[in-house]
Amino acid sequence: QVQLVESGGGLVPPGGSLRLSCTASGFLLDGYVIGWFRQDPGKPREFVAAINGRSDESRYSDSVKGRFTISRDNARSSVYLEMNDLKPEDTAVYYCAGDPRANFEYYDYWGQGTLVAVFA
Repeated sequence: QVQLVESGGGLVPPGGSLRLSCTASGFLLDGYVIGWFRQDPGKPREFVAAINGRSDESRYSDSVKGRFTISRDNARSSVYLEMNDLKPEDTAVYYCAGDPRANFEYYDYWGQGTLVAVFA
């Protein structure tokens, strides 16, 4: 069964750093694009970053580029999101998602989410 599980969320002060992990099971990262999205209550879901499981092509939203870094470890079936210089506006539930067509477009598989709260 295809499954994505996020971990690493928590409470962090403004300016702090946090690393999120997404572990996949039921499929191999090779051939997929894995993305990170976030959603704050009352706001629409927002794309954060994504990485191709084979080519290493990556993309970032304008709001996080220069602060966040996405990476992967196929041997561990994991994708990571290193978040630096966190701001209160980064507070959200963060989800990882899998695009089996590897076109950075249609994400068919989603994790349960992990909460990141940036608060002093």
